[in-house]
Amino acid sequence: MSIAKVMTTVLLAGLCILFIDPVVPAVALSAEEANLKETIREKDAQPAKEANQDKNSPQLLKQELKKEENKSGKEAPKQSENPYANAEITIKIIPSIKKTFGYDILVFGRPLIHQPSIPGLPGNEGFKTRKRAQTVAEFVVMKIRKNEMPPTVTIEDLGKMGVLK
Repeated sequence: MSIAKVMTTVLLAGLCILFIDPVVPAVALSAEEANLKETIREKDAQPAKEANQDKNSPQLLKQELKKEENKSGKEAPKQSENPYANAEITIKIIPSIKKTFGYDILVFGRPLIHQPSIPGLPGNEGFKTRKRAQTVAEFVVMKIRKNEMPPTVTIEDLGKMGVLK
């Protein structure tokens, strides 16, 4: 094969990829997903019934999900509930280096957080007293119960709790 034929073949292959690839979808949709997308497109094309209603408002989105649930017979996805609101959360004060203290936080008896040092500060040393470690651990448990994940502790938080003295 001559170099001209090879270059022509490569050029044609490149053009095919350039023009055909955007036309072919990367992932095939199920019939139900395609119908749902088509329904959404049709609704977007229709003028809003009320001019002051925002199409993306949470109330309208919930209404759309309920309508689709009724049509398909399947349950619409629900927002996840806080798994830690009523969980059994325990605190265990643990020894750390240089006679300091850290804490473990267990959810239903399983370790969730192992914190042998003071969070937010450099170094490996823990709190000077068990009481200080307990105070910060309780603060972290409060954040977990509110589903604030990860339950970060800032230097400002530590200062407000008075555990850095």
